[in-house]
Amino acid sequence: MNIDRTKNLCRWIGYLVSPFFLTLTACGGQTNVVTTPFIAPALPDAGVSLLRVAGAMVLVIGIFLGGVWMFKNWRRLALQQGRGPKLQVLETRPLGGRNAIYVLAYEQQRFLVSASPSGVSLLSHLPAATDNEAADGAPGVSRPAFTQVLAQVLKGK
Repeated sequence: MNIDRTKNLCRWIGYLVSPFFLTLTACGGQTNVVTTPFIAPALPDAGVSLLRVAGAMVLVIGIFLGGVWMFKNWRRLALQQGRGPKLQVLETRPLGGRNAIYVLAYEQQRFLVSASPSGVSLLSHLPAATDNEAADGAPGVSRPAFTQVLAQVLKGK
């Protein structure tokens, strides 16, 4: 039954292609038509095909997830190419519950800020940072400890 379908397919292909060959012959072209029966090519191994499909699916999913990651992190990537952020949290100390105290730096200015469930409030302006202190990780630069700075601020009040 499968051979009958193949013969019919070959016959229809012959009907479609024969005008092309007749035109070539009428124009003086030579045709070498081989009249061998149509033999279907062997199908590839199912295991290899399954491996190719799985590999393609992994590649497409990887490209999709990479695009999602780039979309979510484009700001961070843009910041790394330019200069660093100006606002930084230098130190944090929890005070129990949901209360905490923060030392914030913006360019050369420093602030002591408290955060609680009722809101955020500025406690004090701290001394401005020098160029040596502003550089992160500068060797040989000793910054005062958080407790020392807090004690100085509390003495001033």
